[in-house]
Amino acid sequence: MSLSEVFDPGVLALPLYDDAHRALADGIVTWCGDRAEAWAGLDTTDPAATGRAVLADLGRSGWLSHLDPDRPDSDLRSLCLRRQALAYHEDLADFAYSIQELTAAAIARHGTEEQRRRHLPGLAAGTSAGALAVSEPGAGSDLAAAVLEATPDGDGFVLNGTKAWIAQGDIADVCVVLARTGDGPGPLGLTTFVVDCSAPGFKAEPVGAIAPRSWAELTFTDFRVGPEAVLGERGQGLVVSLDALERARATVAAAAIGFGRRAFRLALGHARTRRAYGGRLADLQLVKASLARMDVKLSAASLLTARAAWAMDAGLDYARHSSAAKLYGTEAAGEIVDGAVQIFGAAGIVAGSTMERLYRQVRSLRIYEGASEVIEMTIADAL
Repeated sequence: MSLSEVFDPGVLALPLYDDAHRALADGIVTWCGDRAEAWAGLDTTDPAATGRAVLADLGRSGWLSHLDPDRPDSDLRSLCLRRQALAYHEDLADFAYSIQELTAAAIARHGTEEQRRRHLPGLAAGTSAGALAVSEPGAGSDLAAAVLEATPDGDGFVLNGTKAWIAQGDIADVCVVLARTGDGPGPLGLTTFVVDCSAPGFKAEPVGAIAPRSWAELTFTDFRVGPEAVLGERGQGLVVSLDALERARATVAAAAIGFGRRAFRLALGHARTRRAYGGRLADLQLVKASLARMDVKLSAASLLTARAAWAMDAGLDYARHSSAAKLYGTEAAGEIVDGAVQIFGAAGIVAGSTMERLYRQVRSLRIYEGASEVIEMTIADAL
């Protein structure tokens, strides 16, 4: 597996990246390539067990070590490069990596020293699985509508309610939960908690998805937490949640590029070898045009993502750039994968084929960490 298959060498060569980023990209492509055969045999019928195994492998191999509070944190450009390579090779690896990052970022940025020392080492080692539980059956994109109750009880709180569509929820050991403490109306009444999922009153029910992933509905029944569980300040739960999601948006764009590049490379290879109408598919003008559009979209998405990640690492205003990268990258990836399936024809919709898996895997990216419509409103508000 060559670096140029996974990354655009022209984008990596830009001053937006430095030599350390280029070395990281080369290292993770090599690592993923070494695991390609093992990943091809992953048991997708049990995404929870598979997710645990992949997470442990990521931890053992050091790809999560920067989450440890005693290690230097990783910049956003590095996170994007890791996600792009992982998504190119294996959806479940990218999925496990991304949720671990999302959970750890909330704790690292808003947690107390004790919270960081307690939870981050296990997340960094891959021995502890994390989850970010913010969405509910009636509160997806509109997090301010969350109703899961955190009722004051002595010096602590008692949680009651349900969280829906929680990534890694069925394997989580530690969970960041958005709940309503009633300190004010709407978003002012929300607080985040970091909780131990082994405590009494926690239940996780796996939920099936079109792409096999560790996904669950969480139920909290008289789930008691102490004051030390509050993450950030009481009444600032929406701020903590949105901060984690906004920082992650550029990395979602990077994963989308990984899926898109894999589909593009497969479609290009198929078009070069598939005989049709006395020649090759690649000789047909409409197929050429489709491949050209894919290439342009991948270049544009790569540049938008690099700009967004660089802006954040440089301490500049990045929210609009991150949203633009996420919006364009995920929409473009969906179009690229769909176009690649079209080039493959019937072979692209065979159950279990790489193209069929990509078709299912890429769809969720336009929804999580901000649906495309919400992202458009965010960009417009910033203007």
